[in-house]
Amino acid sequence: MRLLSLLIKPFLLFFVLMFDNLKSGIVGGKVSKPHSRPYMASLQIQGQHTCGGILIREDFVLTVAHCKSPLPMTVVLGAHNISKTEKSQQWIQVADYYPHPQYDEHDYDIMLLKLKNNATLNKYVKAIGLPKKNGKIPANVKCVVAGWGRIGAKKPPSDVLKEATEKIQFSHECKNIWQKYFNTEHMICTKFDKKKGGICQGDSGGPLICNSKPQGLTALTLQDDCNNPKYPHIFTKLHFFLPWIKKIMQA
Repeated sequence: MRLLSLLIKPFLLFFVLMFDNLKSGIVGGKVSKPHSRPYMASLQIQGQHTCGGILIREDFVLTVAHCKSPLPMTVVLGAHNISKTEKSQQWIQVADYYPHPQYDEHDYDIMLLKLKNNATLNKYVKAIGLPKKNGKIPANVKCVVAGWGRIGAKKPPSDVLKEATEKIQFSHECKNIWQKYFNTEHMICTKFDKKKGGICQGDSGGPLICNSKPQGLTALTLQDDCNNPKYPHIFTKLHFFLPWIKKIMQA
């Protein structure tokens, strides 16, 4: 997840992201059934996984803006074990980056990636539909998060896709805790069990799946203690950005 320290200076953000994204990911949870989530994308720089994303059309991947890099990025689709060259994998370069124009290091944290070549849709690679514009997910609904990365702060990274379950939290409770860093209109937050775990640094841009639909993108956790249940995890709320997503994809 996001390696954003609330005190870090903006010009240091990319270097922190590059370093921490290689250190951690889903804590606890379980290994996903291979290729059971064919919309998952691994965003890689120089062969290293840095962020997650979801394929929403054969030529577009959706992720978060803080994953943008000045270095060329490659999208890997159809992967389960990213340490191997699986026959199911498709490696496609990113042609254009579309971070939200109002992104300010924590709010409006969303980005579209235009692929250089269309993905070949098959049983390993499928686009996922976006939520309805006015869809609302009530508190305490269980949702799934997924991503690649370490299974703990001092544990080795997991090369295979992992997933965990988190529950939607009341927005006002998240606002009380995160204060100015939580925008109830643009964000969703979740509560989680410390033992079961959930998202962590390295899973940024991955989906929050509720009722088989992506409702959010992994955006922010407490730095250095992502598994602290006192601080809900924060996701970019997708249905708020549907008009913007549609506009970019039509253009």
